[in-house]
Amino acid sequence: MENDEVAEALEELQKKHVRITPQRQTILTYLVTHHNHPTVETIQADLSTKKPNMSLATIYNTLKLFVDLDLVIELASGENGVHYDYYNKPHYHIICTNCGKIADVFYDGFAKDAHHMETEAANQTGYQVSGNHFEIYGLCPECQLKLKTN
Repeated sequence: MENDEVAEALEELQKKHVRITPQRQTILTYLVTHHNHPTVETIQADLSTKKPNMSLATIYNTLKLFVDLDLVIELASGENGVHYDYYNKPHYHIICTNCGKIADVFYDGFAKDAHHMETEAANQTGYQVSGNHFEIYGLCPECQLKLKTN
């Protein structure tokens, strides 16, 4: 299944006439196969055994390209910096207000509901909508235990 997703992601790059360099392939494969919403530093650390010479600049530039191509989204997580997520299936995020952990939430009606919210936002404000990003905040199970909130 993950191999199919990697192949689909690489096919998207080809459709957009983007040259698939070894670095781009490695970073895209990492994002498709890891659902950890990594930072640039996390990606570099995790890939250091495979690609020890991959610089932060290469990772930043590659991620910027993927964001510009709408393959990846940026998630600002307060003081935890910017995280990245391969966005192949419409979903939203829940973010822990204590530790900053980000989790994906898949809901069958999300695409339809998000479209409705975009239409309503455009109707009420006159904005030309270019996209959306929906987040929910709360305490993750680990922080609930740590903080003894339940």
